[in-house]
Amino acid sequence: QVQLVESGGGLVQAGGSLRLSCAAAGINFSFYTMGWYRQAPGKQRDLVATITSGASTNYGNSVKGRFTISRDNAKNTVTLQMNSLKPEDTAVYYCNARKVNPRTAYWGQGTQVTVSS
Repeated sequence: QVQLVESGGGLVQAGGSLRLSCAAAGINFSFYTMGWYRQAPGKQRDLVATITSGASTNYGNSVKGRFTISRDNAKNTVTLQMNSLKPEDTAVYYCNARKVNPRTAYWGQGTQVTVSS
């Protein structure tokens, strides 16, 4: 059974930092592109950051320079370090694991991040 379990969300003041973690089980972690997406109330789910099996990273425009994604294949975890947080970063953050061949995708249950002004 595949499980992606996020942790580390919470309430923080603008300008502060949070660190999200996602622990994966039931998949061959090192073969998957891992990612973080977020969804604010009434909005679509948007890309935050992804990291490939080869550790290439990609970021959404709104978080470039502030967020950093990393992975630890030995621990089956992916981490999102979020700095200089803004109120507009408030959303539910979801962990994602995806693979192209065969096409497979899994989602975590989400963790709430709230940034107060």
